[in-house]
Amino acid sequence: MSAEKATTSEQTAIGIAHSKLILIGEHAVVHGQPAIALPFPLVGVESVIDYVPGAVKIDSTFYHGPLDSVPESLEGLANCIKATLKHLKMPCEDLLIRIKSSIPPGKGLGSSASVAIAVVRSLFAYNNQEYTENDLLNLANISETYAHGVPSGIDTLTITSDFPVWFEKEQPVDYIEPNGDFYFIVADSGRMGDTRSAVESVASLFKSAPKRIHSKLERIGELTHKARHALESASKHLLGQMLNEAQKELEALGVSDAGLNRLIYFARQEGALGAKLTGGGNGGCIIALARNEVHSRQLTEKLKKFGAHAVWSFVLRKKPE
Repeated sequence: MSAEKATTSEQTAIGIAHSKLILIGEHAVVHGQPAIALPFPLVGVESVIDYVPGAVKIDSTFYHGPLDSVPESLEGLANCIKATLKHLKMPCEDLLIRIKSSIPPGKGLGSSASVAIAVVRSLFAYNNQEYTENDLLNLANISETYAHGVPSGIDTLTITSDFPVWFEKEQPVDYIEPNGDFYFIVADSGRMGDTRSAVESVASLFKSAPKRIHSKLERIGELTHKARHALESASKHLLGQMLNEAQKELEALGVSDAGLNRLIYFARQEGALGAKLTGGGNGGCIIALARNEVHSRQLTEKLKKFGAHAVWSFVLRKKPE
C-alpha cells in the first residue's frame, strides 16, 4: 500500500483514487473480446474519515446523511462500506465519511468505482490495516455490481493500476508498457451516458442480427490487438487509425450519437490522429490522440471553444528505463 493512496492521523484517515478511461474495446469486451483501459490521473476522489459519535454518516455532493438512509443510487456504496467494516471487524458506528470527487458521473470515467476504492482505502487507513489488491478489488466490486449489474471488473482494475490494462473476460489481467509518449485529449459532451442501456441495446441487436453484430465485435477485437501493438511500438499514427476504425464500428452498433460524432469529427478536422467515444456512449466523453505536446494544447483550446463541456489533456508516458 503506497503512502500517497491512504494516510492516517489520530481519528482521521484519507483514501484517494484516480479515474479511468477505455481507450478501445468498449462493448466488445462484454462479449469476450479484449479491451484496453488507461488510468486517468486528472480527475479523482478523496475520502476523508473522521471519528464522529453516533450512526455512520456520509457527506458528499450527492447526499448528506446517515448511511442507512442513502438514496437508491448510493445503495451499492452503502453495501460496500458495510462489507468493508465487517471485513475489518469494525462496528458500523461513530464515523463521518466525507467524499470529494472531481469525476463527472455518468461519463464513462469510472466515477462509482473510484468512489468505492477511495472509501475502502480510507477505511483500511482508519483501522491502520494493510490491504491486498484482492481485498480492494473484491470490496469495491460490491458497489460496482450494484451500479452495473454484472461489472466486467475493468474499472476497479484500472483505477488501482498505474499502467494501461489489457482486459479479457475470464483471462488473467495483463498490463501494457507503452514504448513512447502518447498525448491524449478527453472531451466531455456535457450529457450523461447510460452504460447499462447501451450494453443492453447491443445485446438485443446481437439477438436480432447475430452474424452481423458478431463480425462487428470481432472487428473491434482485432483493432484492439493492433492498438496494443501500436502502444508497444510507439506508433502514434497506427494507434490513431485504430481509434478511427473502432469508432466506425461503434457507430454501426448504434452507441455513438450526434453530439459525440460532432466532437469526434471536429477533433479529426483539427488534426487529431484519431478520435472516438470512450465508455458506454450515447453521451459521455470522447478521446482524441494529438500529434505532440504543442498540438495537444492547441486541440484542447479548440475543443473548449467548439463547445465541449470540459476538456482534459494528459500524457501516457513511456516508463523510464
